[in-house]
Amino acid sequence: MPTADGAAAGASRSVLREVLAGIGTTLDEATTCAELTRAAVRLAGGTAAVMRRTGRTISGYEAITGDADALPEARWAVAVARDAGVPELGSQPEPWVVHQGAGSGRAALCAPLTSGDDGYGVLVWARHGQPLSEAEAELLSMLAERAASHIRHARAYASVNQTAGDLQRALLAEPGRPHPNLDIAIRYLPAGGGVLVGGDWCETVRLHFGRTLLVVGDVMGHGLEAAVDMSAYRSSLRYIASADLPPHRVLRQMDEIASREADLRPATCLLARVDPGRGQVTLASAGHLPPVLITRDGEASIVPVPVGPPLGTGLGGYESATLPLAEAQTLVLFTDGLVERRGEDIDSSLARLSAVRFPVGKGLEDVLDTILGRLDARHAEDDVAALAARPHARAGASADAASS
Repeated sequence: MPTADGAAAGASRSVLREVLAGIGTTLDEATTCAELTRAAVRLAGGTAAVMRRTGRTISGYEAITGDADALPEARWAVAVARDAGVPELGSQPEPWVVHQGAGSGRAALCAPLTSGDDGYGVLVWARHGQPLSEAEAELLSMLAERAASHIRHARAYASVNQTAGDLQRALLAEPGRPHPNLDIAIRYLPAGGGVLVGGDWCETVRLHFGRTLLVVGDVMGHGLEAAVDMSAYRSSLRYIASADLPPHRVLRQMDEIASREADLRPATCLLARVDPGRGQVTLASAGHLPPVLITRDGEASIVPVPVGPPLGTGLGGYESATLPLAEAQTLVLFTDGLVERRGEDIDSSLARLSAVRFPVGKGLEDVLDTILGRLDARHAEDDVAALAARPHARAGASADAASS
């Protein structure tokens, strides 16, 4: 029959396992620090806080759990944090530092947040009344060590995210400038509000005679691989579009090139060649959703477009359609992440977009704000890219016409 001491020890081990499992539940450093201080207070009482170290910079007290006034002066903790993980040559110090100036009736300790040779700051703990036992110090040190390992992973993840963000800004470089007779606005929202790159992209290409080619594409899949393929499609588009071919022939050549690349992922693409001088737009689609047209009165409707297979299939069969596009009307091209929702038919998704009504006289940025807000695009499950374009008369055009 188990003894009372054995049952208590079992219960303590169970609590310890539970507390340790509650540290590092995410890849967010601030969350891990908060979980650490809560765990320290749960097991040892008192007050706990973290001082984070990044390079030579030491933060103030953060993630405080308990009474902040009980913590020792910050200068002491900063000194410990600065020296954490740098023991004297040949010494093997305890993995914690007790505050000798805490005074009677108060115990205080710093446990370095170290993982391997790297230091990330310190756990600072203090308590009035009962002195600190060595077992408690070992326990707090163990919690700090566990948290440090998770902080290391969190910082590595943040570094990858930063690199991915830099790559995203490089791959999603500003598109070419359209002619002065066409205003554009572009938005890109990574899925979940992150910064990791994906395969959605927008582009504009200047053509002859005041025309501009608008492009929105979506490489199948996510992550860096999709982004690299997106860059390949974008480069191919720029090269082919420079020949000023009709949109359906641009898609045909892009499809032929992509189908010869075995590792290139398929992609959808929508082209819109806008000709403000003639008041028209010529559209062609490679498996992409149709654009939406917004009248000067704020009414929206889906524009019918002939749809061919996605790029990279080698099937071809693309067609163009030319439609009127009057001055002050707005054409919006977008990727499927804007409208698609899990369990919803795509026709219903497009109907939600066409049901949006827009304030009269607003700029293109306001138009995109309205669309993204009404469709809750910031919580979309897929990346979102959107391009809004509005033709207008060039400055001086009326004067030129009057003088001729």
